[in-house]
Amino acid sequence: MSEDKLTADEKRTLLNLARQALEGCVCGQKLPLLDLQSLPPRLQACGCSFVTLSINGELRGCIGALEPCQPLVEDVREHAVAAALQDYRFPVVCPDELTQIKLEVSRLTVPVPLEYCCPEDLLTKLRPGIDGVVLLDGSRRVTFLPQIWDKVPDPACFLDSLCYKMGVAPDLWRTKHLEVLVYQVEAFQE
Repeated sequence: MSEDKLTADEKRTLLNLARQALEGCVCGQKLPLLDLQSLPPRLQACGCSFVTLSINGELRGCIGALEPCQPLVEDVREHAVAAALQDYRFPVVCPDELTQIKLEVSRLTVPVPLEYCCPEDLLTKLRPGIDGVVLLDGSRRVTFLPQIWDKVPDPACFLDSLCYKMGVAPDLWRTKHLEVLVYQVEAFQE
């Protein structure tokens, strides 16, 4: 992603549009149409993102996509709205919370398979602080952004937490060969 990093202006544009989408939806407004042609090519291009909302450093909502299926700018706006209104872990964001919410956008690379032969091999191949990780078990899928390494720096605990989030035994990654994908992000915040 380093050769394709967003400029400071592109990041500012995405954050501003995410903020407008967040505030509008929380106040009951529809998402306004964008003039995509007026935006830089990287924001018009297909991309995937996660939008994280926090209040005083505590998670308040986080929604995103792992595959690019729409223009990056639309992906960011859609996930800002979803993080506020559709994250099942939290009540919907109320208008009086808007001034306290801090927005973070994570632009993702496309996830790629991580080949490993055993649990110990998996632990050595993960790159804490760099890789976002996706675990797949049948129809179940779960991910942690690379930012989660700041809170869970130990690879084994990281995988345990991912399994727990998926709703399976925390040690499933040790007892069953799961499909593992990794990706990187370009993260920026207000």
